[in-house]
Amino acid sequence: MGKIALQIKATLENIGELKTNHPNYAFFLKIKCTNCGEVSDKWHDLTESERVNEDSRNPKGFHFYMKCRMCSRENSIDIIEGSNVSYLAEDSGTKKTIVAFDCRGVDPIEFSPRSGWIAKATENGPSFEDVDLSEDDWVEYDQKNKQSVGVYEFESDFIKMKK
Repeated sequence: MGKIALQIKATLENIGELKTNHPNYAFFLKIKCTNCGEVSDKWHDLTESERVNEDSRNPKGFHFYMKCRMCSRENSIDIIEGSNVSYLAEDSGTKKTIVAFDCRGVDPIEFSPRSGWIAKATENGPSFEDVDLSEDDWVEYDQKNKQSVGVYEFESDFIKMKK
C-alpha cells in the first residue's frame, strides 16, 4: 500500500488558477503491477465521483479496480479525499502536487491530462471551462482584459509520499 502524489509543472500566461473539474475530472493513467511488473499498454481512467467493484468486502468500492492480466492479482487506486488542489500563478514553472492516490498493488507511471481542466484568467478575467491539455499547451483570448491567456510546457510526474 502506497500513497503516490501527482505533480504537475506548467508555465501560465495570465492565468491565476488552473484546476481539475473536481470531483468529476477523469485522471487517465498508465499503471504498473507492483507484483509482477506488468505495465499497462492502455490508459485507465479514474474519477473521484465514481466507484467500482462494490462488494461485501468493500461496500464503498474503489475509484479504480482491476485484476492484473499477468499474475491475476487484484489491484486498486483511490483518490485521497481532500487532496485535490489548484495550480496557481505563483506556482508557474515549478512542480506542485495537485492530487494524491492511495495505490494498492499498482503504481501509476504516466499521466495524460486531456480535457476537463478549468483555467481562471488573472485580473478578474473569465473562467475557461473544459480546457484540453492533451497537447501540453493551451491558448485562448481573454476578451474582458484584451490579452492572450495560456498554459504552456505542461509536464507531470509521480512521487512516492512519505507516510
